[in-house]
Amino acid sequence: METDRTRDEAPVSAPLPAGTRLLHIGPHKTGTTAVQGALFAARDRMPAYGVEFPAHSRHPMEAALAACARPAMMGDTVPTGRHWKRLLDQVAATGERTSVVSSEFFADAGDGATVARIVGQLGGDRVHVLVTLRPLTRIMPSQWQQYVQNGLRMGYEEWLEHMLRKPPYEKPTPTFWHRHRHDRLIERWARAVGPDRVTVVVVDDRDRDALMRTFEALLGLPGGLLQPVPDTANRSLTYAEAEMLRNLNREFRGNGLPDELYSALVRKGAVPHLKNTCAPSPQDARIGTPAWAVEAAAAIGARTAARIGGTGVRVVGDLGLLSLAPPPADPAPGRARLAPEAAARALYGALAAAAAGPAGTRGVHRTPSRELVKVLGHRCLKRLRRR
Repeated sequence: METDRTRDEAPVSAPLPAGTRLLHIGPHKTGTTAVQGALFAARDRMPAYGVEFPAHSRHPMEAALAACARPAMMGDTVPTGRHWKRLLDQVAATGERTSVVSSEFFADAGDGATVARIVGQLGGDRVHVLVTLRPLTRIMPSQWQQYVQNGLRMGYEEWLEHMLRKPPYEKPTPTFWHRHRHDRLIERWARAVGPDRVTVVVVDDRDRDALMRTFEALLGLPGGLLQPVPDTANRSLTYAEAEMLRNLNREFRGNGLPDELYSALVRKGAVPHLKNTCAPSPQDARIGTPAWAVEAAAAIGARTAARIGGTGVRVVGDLGLLSLAPPPADPAPGRARLAPEAAARALYGALAAAAAGPAGTRGVHRTPSRELVKVLGHRCLKRLRRR
């Protein structure tokens, strides 16, 4: 779909000044995982070009959550100020070199005071904020299935009703519009750093390499240094997989099981094992957005684009894409059939996580099946002996 705007409204003609602290705040579902994976993979080569990636992992999620005073994912360890201080110390250690920090959870910063504090702690006037955007029509199905992976029990169409038709549009996922009213998100951060230190990149799904090339241009890195890292665990769930998990969430909540169990066995066990071992087929039903919701989201995107255009921030890409309205595809519950192999993989992932226990920090999908089965067998035998 072509738009009446140029494909590149403000190309990156020169890198950011040396010593800049580039803060990529997402939001969610805008290519953040791909960027973080590429930066982390290139972290040992970037210093040759004066750029540092000061984080001990691909995604410093705990640090961002602590900075924004946000709760942890369902059942996870509560992030503390220690996580945030560790990242701040790593940023400070880069000295006068350029550094880049990326977490979509910075988009969850609650108010202007929190945003201003984060900017001040990261370096004040050295901070340049980068926001990546995609059309709401692309984001909504992806964000819903991500909420399902964190315990949401509401179906997609009902969730759309709440987000688009039921004021104040805050239940059951109040974070959604805080993240994805992109004009307001940009305004919050522009007030803290000034519009001249905010760059907005509109992701064009037709050009998969453009986002990496934009980061390279901003950071003064040679073309091709940042490369996508294959990550099957980051793929979206199919409609059937999401529905299976959503119904499991209802059973889980209905029986009053602890959140920690959900985190260990479902989100870190069943789900990643399913994603890593079962590639979706063309016959699998995708999460389809009905026509009324596509139209509503596209209208919000158009108003958002107009408002962003008036903020004075630099825009790389085509703001017109934010009002993209792809052909609607109503979900067809009759096609939501999960293959027995996929169900078995998910069940095995949960069992393997139970077997791995606290020692399974490397993730069950990276642990050999023979080793997991052996551990599970030993644990079952010990329990039987105790009885």
